[in-house]
Amino acid sequence: MDDVTEVFQTLEADDPLLVAGYRLAARIGSGGMGRVYLSHTPGGRPVAIKVVRPELADAPAFMHRFRREIKAARRVRGAYTAELIDADADGAPPWLATLYVPGPSLAEAVERSGPLPVPAVLWLVAGVAEALQAIHEAGIVHRDLKPSNVLLASDGPRVIDFGISLASGVTSHTETGATIGTPAYMAPEQASAGELTAATDVFALGQTAAFAALGEPLYGGGPSVSVLYRIVHCAPDLSRLPAALRPLIARCLAADPQDRATPAEVVAWCRQRLGRDADAGAGPAVWREVTGPERTVPGPVPDPTPVRTLPLVRRRRPTAPAERRRSGRRRTALVTAAAVTAGALLLTGLTWTVMDAADRIRDREAASSRTPGPQASSPSASAGGGRTAGKVRRSATPTPSATPSRTPQAVAYPWQMLSEKNSLSIKEPVERKNRTGDIRFVCGRTCSLESTTSVMSMHVGKPGATLEACRTDLDIAPSRRLTLTLVAAGSEICVKHPTGDIALFVVQVKSTALPDSGVSFLAGDLTVWRAP
Repeated sequence: MDDVTEVFQTLEADDPLLVAGYRLAARIGSGGMGRVYLSHTPGGRPVAIKVVRPELADAPAFMHRFRREIKAARRVRGAYTAELIDADADGAPPWLATLYVPGPSLAEAVERSGPLPVPAVLWLVAGVAEALQAIHEAGIVHRDLKPSNVLLASDGPRVIDFGISLASGVTSHTETGATIGTPAYMAPEQASAGELTAATDVFALGQTAAFAALGEPLYGGGPSVSVLYRIVHCAPDLSRLPAALRPLIARCLAADPQDRATPAEVVAWCRQRLGRDADAGAGPAVWREVTGPERTVPGPVPDPTPVRTLPLVRRRRPTAPAERRRSGRRRTALVTAAAVTAGALLLTGLTWTVMDAADRIRDREAASSRTPGPQASSPSASAGGGRTAGKVRRSATPTPSATPSRTPQAVAYPWQMLSEKNSLSIKEPVERKNRTGDIRFVCGRTCSLESTTSVMSMHVGKPGATLEACRTDLDIAPSRRLTLTLVAAGSEICVKHPTGDIALFVVQVKSTALPDSGVSFLAGDLTVWRAP
């Protein structure tokens, strides 16, 4: 992954060129929240720009949390964090910028070179624990600490993605717009829908340290539900770890959150084991062996250079005074006519450029939208289909305002989770921490969705069910119980409430392989069309 062509991807047609004044140089990657791009500050320092996905930007619940967490993340100042330096939750689209770290992730380094030596693991754990101290002091629980979220800079590790994690005090682990965590690095309370605290991150720190020392997850691989079952019900096998690391990792992986070490205790423990090297600053030398050659980062994208044309100069023969006056008048007239013509051509070109860009933006937004939203009427929208080159259509008399639409409006509730402890309601608030909602998750011999108020139906047509498609499905095969045997990631479930509201639940994660494991759940995105 050191090759610049592997790390930095060329911008594609659906990528923006500019975000809030930041010119984008390359695409770095993408995730559940959106895409990540490389850009630079005005002084030339590389930054990573995260752009929120359009469907999340239209979700009020996600944007409320996004604003709150940006505010909290601005307070994080740590030597081992990728600092949040800029953000705009009200931008179009919303975005945030963190300092770019030119180094591989821990996952990439281990995949390339194998497990880290014990001194490097100690430096790693000390740095990540110090980062967690700064994050927790800002009132944030990371919730998704893992090897791919730890970057290895030449002078030590950097923890990333803390800006979109859960604010402390929020007990739900189903943050809107984000995954519920990575199964191999979850804490037991996280896997079983319990309360998330700073101790949850310490458990993930222990797992990340074990991965660095072993070259693979401590709890093994296989289906996610199997990994989660082992995390919740089985003690970790530490015998494969180097003896010097076992006491620390065992303390981090205590089943009871109250028995786990604090980040400050982890830092002190590591410094004690490193001895004189910790005081002598031997960390950079260790890291150079782990990270390899420093990654080359593309430079800033220059601002567009305005095009200037030089006048055409030709030699002229001498002329008499009277002829020079007549020639001067003719030249003035020609220059004036040329300027008018050039201005008209430029205006026409700009008009077509702007109109064409607007068409591309509308096409891109239409392609990325999963559900219909409120439609706003505007003069540009009404005239868009009938324009002619260089002309703007005008009406002789004002057009009367349109009658308000009675079409149900879609409301998005991204990333909702159903377990045997909670439920979902079609009416606000949709998230219920008890079983009183309209949709309940039930697991016995088989798992199913049940309701005492609403009817449900699987959508079996073309993916991307619309309101009309759900109405058709619900007219054909409505039921108050839906078996989940054939449901998988990407399945779409239509629900109709007695009030006339219709909902669409798009499954993202299904964990029902072991119904008695205590970690069965169904997670996905909910859209509700409210009856007018």
